[in-house]
Amino acid sequence: MEPYLEKLPLFSEKIKAISEIIITNIILIGQIPSPTFKEDRRAQFFLDRLSEFQVDECTMDGFGNAIGIIRGTNRQKAPIFVTAHLDTFFNKDIVYNFTVKEKWIKGPGILDNTLGVGVLASLPEIFKKLDLRFESDIVLAGVKQSVGKGNLRGIRNLVKTWSTPIRSAICLEGHELGRLNYFSDGMRRCEIHCSCRRIGVTQQRFIPNAILILHDVINEILKLRLPQRPRTIIVIGKISGGHNHGKVAEKAELGFEIRSHSDKTVRAIYNDIRDIVQGIRHENGVDMKLNTISNLNATTLKFNHPLVKNAASVLKKLNIKPVSRSSESAISIFLARRIPAVTLGISTGENRFMENAKVRIEPMIKGITQVVGVIMAIDSGVCDVAECEEF
Repeated sequence: MEPYLEKLPLFSEKIKAISEIIITNIILIGQIPSPTFKEDRRAQFFLDRLSEFQVDECTMDGFGNAIGIIRGTNRQKAPIFVTAHLDTFFNKDIVYNFTVKEKWIKGPGILDNTLGVGVLASLPEIFKKLDLRFESDIVLAGVKQSVGKGNLRGIRNLVKTWSTPIRSAICLEGHELGRLNYFSDGMRRCEIHCSCRRIGVTQQRFIPNAILILHDVINEILKLRLPQRPRTIIVIGKISGGHNHGKVAEKAELGFEIRSHSDKTVRAIYNDIRDIVQGIRHENGVDMKLNTISNLNATTLKFNHPLVKNAASVLKKLNIKPVSRSSESAISIFLARRIPAVTLGISTGENRFMENAKVRIEPMIKGITQVVGVIMAIDSGVCDVAECEEF
């Protein structure tokens, strides 16, 4: 058994002893609104907390990503990145009220991704409590513009402009303790905007209904034949439109994703949907636009890659059952540049995308311990062996 695995149970007890510090960071960060494109206040607070914890270097890159660096003991070793996205799905108009009870923390965005950022900000204190030093520099990065239309611009810019090689990376997500993501499907996230023109006052009752037009688009999309190999799906994720019950909807929007193991298949299906939209637009005499708001290429580590195998060993040592599936997140950016990376979930909870989202406190301790364990595995050299040259 690897030496770092034997230490994990004791680590959990020590991390539990400073849980108040961790929970305080989570709440203070969570109460700062941070919708995509407006993360600056949260980024600055994240840096302020790292500075208070006496991190060796705190800075913002040219894009506005917040970065703290804990210097390692071996300048020859490339840095290990630990990242979490600063933005949430909520805008500034809601009430950011967080509450803590014996077993839960409740608040908007707690699972996506306030918990991840709070744990990231707490890692310097956790390392001190565990008396840990690493050979590599540990780069703690709170990244901007990740979700939705942000299209992972923050992490794309950070990795592209980083001046040295990167040893490996861990991406933190608050939701779903046990997730061990090491591959990403090709993905194209799109929106269709439909606007129906008025023909004239006397014919107003006969104007097309934008909701029904999009219903026709959905029906045509569902007729598309998708291959089982490579595995491919179309997810119809959201639809909205109209103003009241008694008025024909003049505008409506549809949101969907195309996902596949094959980038070529994603492009082919997108072209099919583009033809569907153009055809229905002409047939109904409406304004309809298909826009791509984000996209990713298919990337993966092999299932027997040393990083994946050792991360799974860490989870199993903590009695966490690993669950692996595609993750359309920051790991795809690292993997596309041949940097070994995994995504880990911190805890379990409820109502992920709702204002009353809740996270369980007790599983969070194991979730943090697994992060420490995987960092130790990387620092011990599991990503440095010859097998890692092939993804």
